[in-house]
Amino acid sequence: MTSVPQADAGQRFKGAGLPAASTRPDVSILVPAKDEAENLPLFMEQARAAFASAPLRYEVIVIDDGSVDDTWNVLQRLAAEYPFLKAVRHGVRRGIADALRTGYLNSRGSILVFYPADLQYKPEDIPRLVAPIVAGESDIVAGYKEGKYEKAFVSGIYNNLSRSLFKVPVRDLNSVKAYRREVMDALPNRPDWHRYMVVMAAADGFSVSEVPVPLYPRNAGHSKFGIGRIPVGVLDMLAVWFELRFARKPLLLFGVLGAALFVVGVVVGVIAILWRVIGGVGFRPLVNLVETCVTVGSVFFATGLIGELIAAQRAELNQLRSSIEDLSRERDASTNR
Repeated sequence: MTSVPQADAGQRFKGAGLPAASTRPDVSILVPAKDEAENLPLFMEQARAAFASAPLRYEVIVIDDGSVDDTWNVLQRLAAEYPFLKAVRHGVRRGIADALRTGYLNSRGSILVFYPADLQYKPEDIPRLVAPIVAGESDIVAGYKEGKYEKAFVSGIYNNLSRSLFKVPVRDLNSVKAYRREVMDALPNRPDWHRYMVVMAAADGFSVSEVPVPLYPRNAGHSKFGIGRIPVGVLDMLAVWFELRFARKPLLLFGVLGAALFVVGVVVGVIAILWRVIGGVGFRPLVNLVETCVTVGSVFFATGLIGELIAAQRAELNQLRSSIEDLSRERDASTNR
């Protein structure tokens, strides 16, 4: 077992089976694996068969996401047999989004593919998934599930809500995906936000398409996701919606709400004064309403101003990161000459 260099602050990975440095792959398959020891040998066998006749060069990055079975030992054995396999490891389970980020940091291909290890999707369909990107027709391709799916009802609700909120012309947001490396560069590293990769890529101006991908019964093991993920998914959906609509201009939301409440408070205050002066009778609930509207409105407005400062700092950080990435690309290009 060899060590993979530290990818970013606070993250350590162990690696095995690094591809030869002389051949840079065109496509990197990112495979999160949690307790998939039974599935990985067959997955790699099918991957080798799928890549044998493909014109592109492929590598497979399997991320052992805190498995408690024999997954890591199986990966070490497979790495000796398959030169295109690279294995990295999380000491504890950190979720698919972190696993994809780790795979991305350890990959070299200009096209990335998210593919699960459970063999519900066959590696033979990967070349068809990346074909629109290779042809220059799309920046990100979502796979549309074909076949029986035990969570079809929940998936249908999720996809319908997502399409109504985000207006993305893709039928299935929660499936396999192929995308240019630049898409991952722009994606925030947030837990479970991999589900909204297509949405956020479209919002950043990347072109989106979809291709049908057959869905098969799981080869071995069991699903890691239950019905308890539904509330988390709904909250993530709202968070992504807020991110896309107001993250760059938070005052647009909080300022409008604050100003509206402040105006309501002023109007109600005028009414309360007139009621007192003309009618000679005070009405305590109106005074309480004035206090509430003015106080909450002021808090909202102040929150918007603070949000604007945070958004400005965030924009500067993104610009700095882009500059660093450009310098890194220039360095890699000069090294490869």
